[in-house]
Amino acid sequence: MKKLALLLPALALAACGEEPAPEPVATEVAAPEPIETLAAPDQAYFTTKYAEACPDEDAVNTAICKRAGMGSPDVVCEFGLGEDEYLRNKATLTAGDGEWTFADPENVCVG
Repeated sequence: MKKLALLLPALALAACGEEPAPEPVATEVAAPEPIETLAAPDQAYFTTKYAEACPDEDAVNTAICKRAGMGSPDVVCEFGLGEDEYLRNKATLTAGDGEWTFADPENVCVG
């Protein structure tokens, strides 16, 4: 009986001041437009771009390209030329007009 006497004031306080929640208002939500992104460049693509930019240089032997950072439009490619199997060189590609282009074309060629 004592427990019931202790619960009644708590229940009475809990019931006070309760109002029905307002009904949600229907709003129109626009669907986000899809963002077109370029496929990440691979070794074959980078090899072709480098050969176009630097026809007098050795051919690209190996290359790895990865995003410069989260949300960055740039891709950093590390590559080796000729017989070199190590990734000693770097070039930055940036997205533009539906294709990858060198961010600093004047300084792409190693030699």
